[in-house]
Amino acid sequence: MTQDTTPDIDLALFGALGDLALRKLYTALYHLDRDGLLGASTRILGLARQDIDAEAFRQRVQQALKKHVKTALLEKTCLERFIARLDYLQLDFATVEGYDAIARWRKDVERPMTVYLAVPASIYGDICRNLSASGSLDEQTRVVVEKPIGYDLESSRQINDAIGEAFPESRIYRIDHYLGKETVQNLIALRFANPLFGNQWNQNQISHVEITVAEQVGIEGRWGYFDKAGQLRDMVQNHLLQLLCLIAMDPPSNLDADAIRDEKVKVLKALKPFTQETIGRDVVRGQYIAGSINGESVPGYLEEEGANTESRTETFVAMKTEVSNWRWAGVPFYLRTGKRMPEKLSQIVIHFRQQPHYIFDPDQRDLAANKLIIRLQPEEGIALQVLTKDGGLDKGMRLRPGPLHLDFNSAFPKSRIPDAYERLLLEVMKGQQYLFVRRDEVEYAWRWCDQLIEGWKARDMPPRRYPAGSWGPVASIAMITQDGRSWYEDY
Repeated sequence: MTQDTTPDIDLALFGALGDLALRKLYTALYHLDRDGLLGASTRILGLARQDIDAEAFRQRVQQALKKHVKTALLEKTCLERFIARLDYLQLDFATVEGYDAIARWRKDVERPMTVYLAVPASIYGDICRNLSASGSLDEQTRVVVEKPIGYDLESSRQINDAIGEAFPESRIYRIDHYLGKETVQNLIALRFANPLFGNQWNQNQISHVEITVAEQVGIEGRWGYFDKAGQLRDMVQNHLLQLLCLIAMDPPSNLDADAIRDEKVKVLKALKPFTQETIGRDVVRGQYIAGSINGESVPGYLEEEGANTESRTETFVAMKTEVSNWRWAGVPFYLRTGKRMPEKLSQIVIHFRQQPHYIFDPDQRDLAANKLIIRLQPEEGIALQVLTKDGGLDKGMRLRPGPLHLDFNSAFPKSRIPDAYERLLLEVMKGQQYLFVRRDEVEYAWRWCDQLIEGWKARDMPPRRYPAGSWGPVASIAMITQDGRSWYEDY
């Protein structure tokens, strides 16, 4: 692709010196520039509260790129071209004074502006109101916001209302970075381009589905944010429910943004609500205590720096839920996410039903089901576990499980797998919304999570303890084994 494939834009980046910008956004923008996917005249305006000049800002970004971009990909010419695109403006986001400098920066410029809010959701409204009041917006301006939006349904509505006062829904891009991953894109292709899977994707052929998003890290200094949110709000409400929607949704009529998002909303509407009985049986909350990861001792959640030693915030959630519609009636979806797990792992496992009549060794019957394993991280790939005859004259008709494996790094050795933010930023520049989350999706997800949070409050049960470096509380294993199943750990 060439540079003129992507329209020229001005990118106004609020939170320009924050962790997300320095670690992810500049890296993604640099790679887009290196691949010829930034418009030749595209500019980037960093906005932050720090009192530094434009040259100091450029040096900070350059240092971040040297830290986060592989040395072999950090080309001098590309780096100089990218750094030359940068400018900086000190700004107090909460007050309208100073916002008119953005309009002056764009004086006599006709290309559209994209506003990226890499800041806490609590100040989205202030920024949007101040942009509007200062005359910095026009009918082409888009806004990109990070999830999760809000703390519950009500706060989410308040924030979305404030954004909506300045931007119509057609120009709001709510990011869930999981949707930009290459494997998630391939999930859509796998389901809807291959009759082999499309014809099997229902309750008649699939027995159950697992979604695991495991993190090795703890709270990484984010105690103030995380203890108010917890793992349900931080991970389940956005990432895991988005993955569930892509697995469970019906085929869209086309690949237009609203066609895809309409089908995802139908899934969220069909999620089976929890009762007090099912919360006690089908949901497990956990909180990590001290343990070890990769042979190193790590503290418990209540021992982290700045911790509230009375906190009952969950760092782990496992649950069984169902999608109450014709396609998925009776098929359980097991969701699991936690911090301080044995490894960093995000994967989806589709368990297909066994053949109705089994003719092989009875002691191998538990092997006799195909599994589709979709790996999102650390290495993206797709594997289909099938059964074949074990080799050797002495084996008879003994079965042997093995994968038909597509590893993206091996399959495309000369292609660098783009980071999710690269794809998402590129789609924003092109004005395409199919990878972004619509407001009603956010609200239906919150509505479902809110009833679970209220159920926890009513039960007044503390989270169960689990050692750091384990796969969570023993109760999460009991939850799935009571159905005669087990979590799939081995890729």
